[in-house]
Amino acid sequence: MNINEKMEKITSLCKRRGFIFQSSEIYGGMNGCWDYGPVGTELKKNIKNLWWKDIVQMHDNVVGMDASIIMHPRIWEASGHVANFKDDMIDCKKCKKRYRADHVQTETCPECGGEFTPPRPFNLMFKTYVGALEDAASAAYLRPETAQAIFAQYLTVLNCSRQRIPFGIAQIGKSFRNEITPRNFTFRSREFEQMELEFFVAPGTDEKWNEYWIDRRINWYKNIGIHSERLRIREHEKDELAHYAKSCVDVEYEFPFGWQELEGIANRSDFDLSQHQQYSGKKMLYKDDLEKKEFVPWVIETSAGVDRILLTLLADAYEEEQLEKNTRVVLRFSHKIAPIKTAVFPLFKKPALKELAKKINDDLKKVTTTFYDEIGSVGKRYRRQDEIGTPYCVTVDYESLEDNAVTVRFRDSMKQERISLGSLVSFILDKLAQ
Repeated sequence: MNINEKMEKITSLCKRRGFIFQSSEIYGGMNGCWDYGPVGTELKKNIKNLWWKDIVQMHDNVVGMDASIIMHPRIWEASGHVANFKDDMIDCKKCKKRYRADHVQTETCPECGGEFTPPRPFNLMFKTYVGALEDAASAAYLRPETAQAIFAQYLTVLNCSRQRIPFGIAQIGKSFRNEITPRNFTFRSREFEQMELEFFVAPGTDEKWNEYWIDRRINWYKNIGIHSERLRIREHEKDELAHYAKSCVDVEYEFPFGWQELEGIANRSDFDLSQHQQYSGKKMLYKDDLEKKEFVPWVIETSAGVDRILLTLLADAYEEEQLEKNTRVVLRFSHKIAPIKTAVFPLFKKPALKELAKKINDDLKKVTTTFYDEIGSVGKRYRRQDEIGTPYCVTVDYESLEDNAVTVRFRDSMKQERISLGSLVSFILDKLAQ
């Protein structure tokens, strides 16, 4: 299967099974913007919950916040986004197609062979206006990252949460970048969701904490079921480093279109807090009463995109299995990340079977995510759940009315096992915990 073919199949499956849709499709779509359907919404929720548990719940010294999308424009001057958050843009003089300069490897347009215009800088921030007038005084921006709100509120959160250095602030939220050429499905979008941690440390301890978070983050990807052989850590060369970074590594995944960044982990030094201290006039010093000293903390940042992780999970789990008579498409999600854990079917649409199946579904959905389906042959219903990645299907048949047992079908092996109704919930929970 070639690169384009696999991505086309994943894109088609996403629409067919309710993972991802083109935004505003009835109006011709909106380039670089995507809507998540019922199954995609559940998958996003699982990603965010597992990230939050690992970053916040499992660390006594990490707390959360949820900042506004529109902030004071001086924040983006202090951070360097107004001056530096730019890509070089080129246009083909012949076909008028636009490209990001660093995404083109040829001297002429790859579409038509036309000559390019000279590169010109393009700021990636979306500009808007706050209030009734559209003038320079009311100009503002949609945030291009969630990190700067954390830096601006660092002292407030530090004091109200009764933390001490080292400590971190985590945030999940939407960000916006006016990408010149969105591409590769949801990989590069204009509206996306970030999961970021800013971890504040004492100068001199930064390298130790940087290594800690690199190890922690790569292991998280493995723990949610992504194949380790398709993951790698790539250290940035000096000429790649952002102006604020002492060092940076990317967690990369081998997508169908090549190795690409999943998450950046950067030692941001004290750049951000020092900049906000200078531009706001407010001291960002941390006072260490035990050591009797004060300093501007250094920051270790982990920055991941929910949408890229979701695309990674789809690409990693997608498999076409050749059976005796046909080909089965299956998403082999890890149990912990699967959007639907269990599907419940009555074998036929008979009142007694439907009644029992709905009761089983009601019992299971108290403890896990379920999907009830009574439409079509049971074989087709199994195939639908395979394409969603549901680990277990429970089928109620006529024997169930007599022996108080149901058939549990396993996604990966397609084997079936008869389980008593009294032990079904514990059986499913035990399997999901493995």
